[in-house]
Amino acid sequence: MSNPGNIVGGHKANLNNPNTSEESKQHSKDVIENEFAGGNVEKSGEKNPQNVAGGLKATVNNPQVSQEAKDSAQERLKDMGQ
Repeated sequence: MSNPGNIVGGHKANLNNPNTSEESKQHSKDVIENEFAGGNVEKSGEKNPQNVAGGLKATVNNPQVSQEAKDSAQERLKDMGQ
């Protein structure tokens, strides 16, 4: 089976899409309620550390980000050994 979070996310997107039919939206509601306990699914687990480091490095180098956020990102990178 595919990632349950992705399945629920797709159905939630369908519910908010003005271009889908009411029948399709009803189907998505039914799937979320009956197969995924109302959309409450477990998180997939740990985040990929390389992706986290990449995001933090982007924060450090982004001119639109506050100095406080840059300092925080830099500290987290240091804690990760980056």
